[in-house]
Amino acid sequence: MPKTILPIANGFYVSDSLPISAQECINWYPNIVQAQALNSETLFGTPGLRQVATTGEVLNVNRGAHVMNEIPYFVNGTVLYSLDRTVSSDGVSTYSTTSIGTIEGTAPVSMADNGTQLMILVPGGKGYIYNHVTPEFVEITDEDFTANGQPQYVVFIDGYFCCTTDSKKFIVSSLNDGTNWNALDFGSAEADPDKIVAPIVFKNQLFIAGSETFEAFQNIGGADFPFQRNGLFLAKGCYAPLSLVQGQDTFLWIGGGANESPAIWAFAGNSTQKVSTTAIDSILQREPNIQNAFAWSYAQKGAYFVGFTLSETTLVYDMISQRWHERRSTSTDQRLTRYRANSIVQAYGAIFVGDFTDGRIGELDIDLYTEYENQIFRRVSTQPFQANMDSFRINSIELTTESGVGDLVTTDPVIEMDISRDGGKTWNDKKTRPIGKQGEYFRRAIWRRNGRIPRFAVLRFTLTDSIKPVIIQLTVDIEK
Repeated sequence: MPKTILPIANGFYVSDSLPISAQECINWYPNIVQAQALNSETLFGTPGLRQVATTGEVLNVNRGAHVMNEIPYFVNGTVLYSLDRTVSSDGVSTYSTTSIGTIEGTAPVSMADNGTQLMILVPGGKGYIYNHVTPEFVEITDEDFTANGQPQYVVFIDGYFCCTTDSKKFIVSSLNDGTNWNALDFGSAEADPDKIVAPIVFKNQLFIAGSETFEAFQNIGGADFPFQRNGLFLAKGCYAPLSLVQGQDTFLWIGGGANESPAIWAFAGNSTQKVSTTAIDSILQREPNIQNAFAWSYAQKGAYFVGFTLSETTLVYDMISQRWHERRSTSTDQRLTRYRANSIVQAYGAIFVGDFTDGRIGELDIDLYTEYENQIFRRVSTQPFQANMDSFRINSIELTTESGVGDLVTTDPVIEMDISRDGGKTWNDKKTRPIGKQGEYFRRAIWRRNGRIPRFAVLRFTLTDSIKPVIIQLTVDIEK
């Protein structure tokens, strides 16, 4: 048989039955080339993390982040910090943190701003207002703030802070003043009696997410409560309040309809569209703490990523390629954990990350190949391939990478390959190949004499060296 190009950029799809598909895609993301190229579907490595500031040790893990007037704010531990930038005469940026006020608790927070005031809400706990003009940091003490139940999550729309509560109601502040509330200024989602979960604002509409439905509200400018239902109703609910996230002209969330298992949905027109695969759905269904899942989004180098973090992994959807990958971080004892980003915000022309391990604030850098001091573990495996279910030999395997990417630290980088002959259940024939010292642009990674395959095979490639990660093409020479 002639040499065959195998798909390498299908993304993540690990089936409940591994022989169907065992396609891992950890810390790689599929890139669809938008012009004639050596190969139309390639893999790029996910970005590294560079520390720009720190707020302390383990007790100061990140609980949320928000950008107001181009300045990022982080709640780390029990303190609200601003991340401030200084630019030197030669254009180099350095960063420092300023402590603003104390935020009680340890749970993730909800944040919104009106340009002057930043509101920080501890779900079921206290609310705080930081006025950057005065400047003043205060706790919300208005008794009417809790008159309609304990506020849970906050958004800002049309001059009002809007909070959902634990009593199937949502409340709004006085106009442009998050310290002032009226017990009569509340609304409810009435099309369905399900529990209110969280709000989100999209295209100047207020969506109130319930456990089984969404309802949309519009500001009608009335003298009393300003928001009124506009008739838009979605028959899907939200299972994780912090999974509501905006992304590339839509919003997404983890949820489902009445008596449905969890999936990931996107708002599409005036309806919903499922974006998760059955492999993703299976992971969501097994997640023991689905209500604690949270999401983030950011754009970088032509891709638009939306990440959903669960207990053990982070599942990331690229809205450009419409393919999934996993992001995993390496712990101090070399275990793979979920991605260490608790929040991601864009400011100062950069992308900043709040950390779940300690109080570090990092910058996402596509040209950096470590997460702080840790190596990034990258793995991709192919779909199963066969020769009409006849036995066959794999005479050669060639993985085309961007070669010659060694440097003074990693002088002779290698990539590892192993083979599964049972659909991804067991792996053997582990071998490494060099991918080029610095300047070795013609280095080829080829594995020869790979043995007999009874029915079908899966190939897996692992990279841990801290070098530029690009996979261009996978070619195999199969003999029946």
